[in-house]
Amino acid sequence: MALPVLGAALVWTLWRARRTGVARWWLPALAAAVAMAAVPALVVPFKALIGRPGPPGPLADETGFFPSGHAATAAVAYGAAALLLCPRPGQRLRRTLLTAVVLLNIGVGGGLVRCAYHWPLDVVASWCLTGCLLWAVVRLSRSAPSPGSAPSSEPAPAPTTTSD
Repeated sequence: MALPVLGAALVWTLWRARRTGVARWWLPALAAAVAMAAVPALVVPFKALIGRPGPPGPLADETGFFPSGHAATAAVAYGAAALLLCPRPGQRLRRTLLTAVVLLNIGVGGGLVRCAYHWPLDVVASWCLTGCLLWAVVRLSRSAPSPGSAPSSEPAPAPTTTSD
C-alpha cells in the first residue's frame, strides 16, 4: 500500500508544481523517488552482509533479517509522500500528516515484530536508515525555489582572499 500512496503523491506534486511554473519543479519529486529507489539498494546488501537469523517463528530457519526492508519501504514511502504533499514546515496540516505517518509506521514495525517476521532492532535500524533518506529529501527539496520566488539575475560575488 505504501508504494501506491507515494506514487499518487509524486504524480500530484509534479502536476501541481508544473502548473505553477517554478524553476526545477521536478526536484522534490525526483528526490523522493530516488530515496525510495535507494531503499532496496541499501537494504539488500546489508541483509546479505550481516546474514542475521530471524526470530523464532515462521521464518526462523532463514537469514537476512537486518534491517527490515518492509519497515524501511513503508517509512520512506509514507514519509516522502507526507513531505511532498505538505512541503512548507510549520503548517498545521504538515504536523498532523507527519504525526499520522509516525503512528502508521509504529504500527507497521510493531506488526512485523509481533508476527515474528523481524526482531525489534531490525525495525529500528530501518527507521534510522529512513531518517537519513528523508533528511536528504528535505535538503534537496529546500534547494528548489518556492512558487513565489523569482530567480536571481545578479551574479554571485567573487570570493576575496587576503594575504597577511
